[in-house]
Amino acid sequence: MATLTSPPAETAAPAAPPTLTGRTRLILFVLCAAQFMVALDFSVLNVALPVLGADLGLDRSALQWAVTAFALPSGGFLLLFGRVGDLYGRKKLFLAGLALFGLASLLATFAWNPAAFLTGRALQGLGAAAIVPTGMSLLTTTFPEGPLRDRALGISGTLLSLGFTVGMVLGGVMTDTLGWRSTMGLLALFSVIVLPLAPGLLPESRTPDRPRLDLPGAVTVTGGLLALIYALTTAAERGFGGTDVLVTLVAGVLLLAVFVRVESRHSAPLISLPMLKRGTVAFGNLGGLITFSMMSTVVFVLTLYLQETLDLSAFATGLVFGVQGVMSVVAGMFAPKVIGRIGARRTLVGSLLGQGVLTAALLGLGEESGVVLATVAVSLASMCHLGAIISYGLTVTSGVPNEQQGLATGLVTTTQQVGLTVGIPLLGVLATTGGDLYGGVRTVVVVDAALLIGTALLVGLGLRRRS
Repeated sequence: MATLTSPPAETAAPAAPPTLTGRTRLILFVLCAAQFMVALDFSVLNVALPVLGADLGLDRSALQWAVTAFALPSGGFLLLFGRVGDLYGRKKLFLAGLALFGLASLLATFAWNPAAFLTGRALQGLGAAAIVPTGMSLLTTTFPEGPLRDRALGISGTLLSLGFTVGMVLGGVMTDTLGWRSTMGLLALFSVIVLPLAPGLLPESRTPDRPRLDLPGAVTVTGGLLALIYALTTAAERGFGGTDVLVTLVAGVLLLAVFVRVESRHSAPLISLPMLKRGTVAFGNLGGLITFSMMSTVVFVLTLYLQETLDLSAFATGLVFGVQGVMSVVAGMFAPKVIGRIGARRTLVGSLLGQGVLTAALLGLGEESGVVLATVAVSLASMCHLGAIISYGLTVTSGVPNEQQGLATGLVTTTQQVGLTVGIPLLGVLATTGGDLYGGVRTVVVVDAALLIGTALLVGLGLRRRS
């Protein structure tokens, strides 16, 4: 029997890859500029602390509060504000956070005594806690899953990593030339630039229903995170033997345990425990926590090593981290392409492993030389770190419905902020409490590298088992 055949169809041209429009570029600029501003705030003040203390009358033991006053609310309120944005409008909360951050930066800039300055820092942290999760949710809901979201997260992750590095370099230059107050004034300037653009550009988004807010969960998780961050930050200064450190550490653990119990029974929980059972969410966030905490620790101890062991100037040390920042930008350009070829999960595992191996290479640092090795190793490790940042965000948020994006990105950003906060207190203390700085730096490098490599293996097995 003869078969009917249709005439040969013309070969269809390959579909053009999706591109960013002028409007979406502006949206991406607003969201990334806000994230960069928050990342900058984590490090821009560090170099200025001695000068700031002398000017405001803060003694050395109290200087840690210039950092802790920001870290406590910024890490503690992330999950709460992420959920509030889901329920009542992410754009509204993002704009409110920007306005608060800008006003708080002005207060810190013109602070007339320690209380005014620390109040400004705490309000900056509260504004950051609103900006970060809502900004990430707006990004993932504005850019659909696929190449566009990959590219947007790549740019966001690059600027996030670059902001922390630029802050370290810029803080020293601005303090030497314009004074410490200029570092806070720079953050206020960022707010002035971004805030007028945001209302007309950003789309409003929220969950379609309005479940009641999980207040017991909000109180316990916020209290638990505040207590843990306080304990770890204070331990970095005075060790773990203080009564206040031990009490807040135990309180933080107990509150988080109560939080888990509350969430298992609440009809509209702050964190969906079934979501945490997703392999991509649990293991993706584990990878994010380790990459952030271990990189911030390496940067911290290398700063001490370069200046105190090798007697480098602050400017020369800044150049080392300037190279690191440039390499992070390069990595941000290529990471989405790598993810497109091998997938976010494999990129996450490979990036964690690469960061661990390159961190281990720092064991070759000597007591009299090591600038070249430090520059090369930390720069290449930062490229892997950037790949891990982008791929863990994609791993956690991929496949999550839009109405739960705030929950997922709240976890992503909490992991980011907690990672930046806990790494130095947990490991940096090994380098600073003993009399031998060089030996302490080597100890930190060993632990840092071991945790990265071990986590890479664990994340690889966990994601494979649940894929």
